[in-house]
Amino acid sequence: MNSALESKSTIGVEFATRSITVDDKVIKAQIWDTAGQERYRAITSAYYRGAVGALLVYDVTRHVTFENVERWLKELRDHTDANIVIMLVGNKADLRHLRAVSTEDSKAFAERESTYFMETSALESTNVENAFTEVLSQIYRIVSKKALDIGEDPAAVPSKGQTINVNNKEDVSALKKVGCCSV
Repeated sequence: MNSALESKSTIGVEFATRSITVDDKVIKAQIWDTAGQERYRAITSAYYRGAVGALLVYDVTRHVTFENVERWLKELRDHTDANIVIMLVGNKADLRHLRAVSTEDSKAFAERESTYFMETSALESTNVENAFTEVLSQIYRIVSKKALDIGEDPAAVPSKGQTINVNNKEDVSALKKVGCCSV
C-alpha cells in the first residue's frame, strides 16, 4: 500500500487529500479533520453531508473525550447516509501509564454501535496508517459492491454528488507525517 497526503489548514477544519492503493487501484480521498472542538461545532456539522467515511478519534488518557464520542456519533449519523463507514479510534495508546479508557470498553462501544475500532499512537506512528487504510478500503468495497449490483464500473458510481476516482496509476509518493485529532 502506498499513500500520499497534502493538507491545508483553515478555521475549524483541516482539509487533506490522501491516496492509497487497494486491489491495484489508486483511491484518492478528501479528508476533513474537524478536530471535534466545541467552538467550531456549528460549522463542522455542515461538513458531514455527503461523507462516506469517518474516524471518530478520542484520547485514551482523557475519559471525557470518550464520553463525547456518543454525541459526535449521533451527530454524524444524523447528517450522513446510513451506509457511512465509521471507525472509533483511541489515540495515545503509547501512554499506557496514563490510560483512562480501557480497550475493552472501547471495543464494547464499537461493537454496540456497529463501528470498526482501532487504537493508535500518533506519536509513535502506530496504527495511524492502518486506520486510514481500513476505512478507505471498506469504502472502496462498498462502492465496488454498489457498482456490481447495478452493473457499472466502480469509478462511475456517484455518492451524494461526490466523485470517487478509481484508476490504475503509478505508485504515489510516501505519506508525509501527520498529527492526529481528538474528539
